[in-house]
Formats: sequence, structure tokens, C-alpha cells
Amino acid sequence: MRGMVLSAVLLAGIYTPARAADDVNPDEIIRKFAARELEFQQARNNYMYRQSVKLEEVQGGGKWEEVDDIIFTPEGKRIEKVVYAPVISLHHISLSPQDVQDLRNVQPFVLTTPEIPEYDIQYLGKDKVDEVSCYSFSVKPKKMVQGKRYFEGQIWVDDRDLQIVKTYGKGVGLLKKSEDQAFPKFETYREQIDGKYWFPTYTRANDTLHFKNGDSVPIRMVVRYQDYKKFEGRSTIKFGDVVDDKNPPAGTTTPPKKK
Repeated sequence: MRGMVLSAVLLAGIYTPARAADDVNPDEIIRKFAARELEFQQARNNYMYRQSVKLEEVQGGGKWEEVDDIIFTPEGKRIEKVVYAPVISLHHISLSPQDVQDLRNVQPFVLTTPEIPEYDIQYLGKDKVDEVSCYSFSVKPKKMVQGKRYFEGQIWVDDRDLQIVKTYGKGVGLLKKSEDQAFPKFETYREQIDGKYWFPTYTRANDTLHFKNGDSVPIRMVVRYQDYKKFEGRSTIKFGDVVDDKNPPAGTTTPPKKK
């Protein structure tokens, strides 16, 4: 995100320290879950859903909200339809093309077989997300290409279905010298849909963007992905109302309550 008046710097990532290795083969796990992630990615492209995003400046009350339906035309073309987009009232930051890329591709992070060579992936050990037993990995790009956004942080992979069920990190990428931006750390939770695929259902960020002039902008962001329905050709789909962001989605990997 860009500062509206002065420039911003990237936030440093925070990683969970590596633990003692379990009796597992990390390379084999990575190979298998990347193949499952590719299958999941292709499957999600055949689903309709509602995406809602709400970004708030904690101090000053600035806000950006938008609700989109990802649907198919009668001809089978996948499109985004804006159903709610009030006037943006952000005072201290503005959205950049990198923010849009992160919203589309980084926050609902998918790590597939073709993308594995782009990342340095380190096994951290066994862990749990709620009651789901997982393998945990740190992930960061090996080399970045101008114009492309990457994920840097930690992922949790279901040890049975071998799909990502949670991510924690931030979007990173090369910026031009004239582009001084800050990107918040976020966590994304997935929920099992149709008893098979773990689809992203909830992303949240609660962070402070630090500017070069010493100013800091605390922000809160919530993104929801709801009403997943598989596209079956010509049919009429009715989506539910916009959901209050104070009520997190129900599911196996709902985020923990704040203390």
C-alpha cells in the first residue's frame, strides 16, 4: 500500500523457529502436497463464490470495502461482478496494483508443482491448526522477477489431505526505486469444501504500516470467500447477503479468538 503523502517501507517478516526434525521425508511431502495444490487450483477455477474485503485505518476511520461475485456467464466464461463498492474513504494510504495482486493471488496462496522451484521451502516440524494435524514449512522466494508478487512466511499442510490449511506471512516483490510501499502481514484460513478440497474462506490482517517520515498507520483488513458452488453449466445461483465481518466463518480451521 502506498502512503498518500510520503513513502513507506516494507515490513520485516516473522518466522517460527525450526524444530527438531520428525521421522518424515520433507521432500516427498512437498512433492505430494504441491501436486494436490495444483489439483485444488484447477478445481477452484470451476467454482463460483463471493469475495468480500474490508480494509480500515484504525485511526481516523478511513475505509475501503468491496464485495464481488465470481461467477460464470451462460457461455461458461468466468467473470467478477461487483455487487457492493461504496466510495473509498482512506485518508493515510492508497491502494496500489501490488495490493490488488496480493488480494487475488498471494493472500489465498497456492503452492503448486510448477511454482516449487521458485521458492526456498524448509520443513519446520509437526503442528496443529485447531484439531487438524499438519506439517509446517517456512516459504520464501529464491529470486524475484520484476512485476510478480510472491508469498513469504509460513504454511501449514494437512498431513492427511496434503493441502495447505493455513498461511501466515506477507506479499513481497521487487519495487522500483520510486515505489515506496508497505505490505501488512496476514493469515489465511481454509475450510474443506464438498468434502474434498481445502478452499480459502477467511483472511485477516492487523498490522501497522511504517512510513519513512516516522508516521505509522495501523490497519485492519478482513477478506471472506463464501458461498462456494461448483459450476455445473446453465443454472441460476442465488448468493446470500453480505456477512458481518464480526462473525468469522464456521469450519474446521476457524481462526482463534484474540486474548
